[in-house]
Amino acid sequence: MKRFWFSTLLLLILFNSFFLSSASAHTNNSEGFSNIEVKEKSLDYELKLDLEELGHALEKETEQKELIDNKIVQQYVNAKLKLYADSEAINGTVVKTDIEMIEDRAFAVINLAYNFEHKPEKLVVEYNMFLDDSDPSHANFASIKMNGEQQEKILSFESREIEIGEVSFLQTTKQFIVLGLEHIFTGYDHILFVISLLIGAKTIRHIFTLVTAFTIAHSITLALATFEIILLPSRFVESAIALSIVYIALINIFNKDSKHQPWLAFGFGLIHGFGFAGILSEMKLDTNHMATSLFSFNIGIEIGQLIIVSIAFPIILWIKKITIKPIKWVIPSTSVAILAFGLVWFIQRAF
Repeated sequence: MKRFWFSTLLLLILFNSFFLSSASAHTNNSEGFSNIEVKEKSLDYELKLDLEELGHALEKETEQKELIDNKIVQQYVNAKLKLYADSEAINGTVVKTDIEMIEDRAFAVINLAYNFEHKPEKLVVEYNMFLDDSDPSHANFASIKMNGEQQEKILSFESREIEIGEVSFLQTTKQFIVLGLEHIFTGYDHILFVISLLIGAKTIRHIFTLVTAFTIAHSITLALATFEIILLPSRFVESAIALSIVYIALINIFNKDSKHQPWLAFGFGLIHGFGFAGILSEMKLDTNHMATSLFSFNIGIEIGQLIIVSIAFPIILWIKKITIKPIKWVIPSTSVAILAFGLVWFIQRAF
């Protein structure tokens, strides 16, 4: 009798364990396949994922084909699959989806297209599908073709990256100088801060000391943030940059004869450096050219600043010398406008 109840209890335990594992949406040790081909100005990525595991990751049913047609798939793939072409992040577009049976198991087939301005010298794939949310045991068998070379790798929890190709020193230098130029010319908050400094400058020597102090300061924090020695929340940094604009604009409005001190430019330059580092944090910097990338990016920023100063400062000096009343209001009006922009940016970024 005891043997009967023991056998019955053992059967119940085994049945319960089997039932629970069957009811779970996890497939455990799910597989995936990546076929990547780099062309002249585009990349084709065929991604095959276990359909059941994909449904669990998206918290959706897997019986219907609508699962792989949903826009959520696009968002999930771009969030979990990062592609960097010459360090720049490129988002893919889902162009086709299908379902394929592999060894009696359903797989979602997702065809992604990536477009480049020019053929990249180095490509990095960062793969995080399922690994951090639904199946840490997931493995993806990847094959990538680029420049006549083919590389194969198994992507897993411990190994999530594929690297192929190598960016040359000249390519890195050119790329990051251009990136620095683009960043300063599209960073309107930085431009308005520099113009505010120019308004409070008295001589060419004075503006040279201000720009030098600002440059040294933002170079320090740019390096610290890029090498992840000191990191600050982006909301705090962007809000502080807006406040720096507000502060300098207020001085220019209420104390027209004030002479901005280099320590002021240095102090606010430290904050702006963290802002400059924001764009680099979104990139996959090549560790072999980290110093070159950082230096080149900073050179691009400095060239942009010199262009802004060489254009804006002579105009400001010319306006200050004119005694005609309507023109005399140009600089105060400009400071008020800069103040308004700074306040709007602070409200948008802080709240």
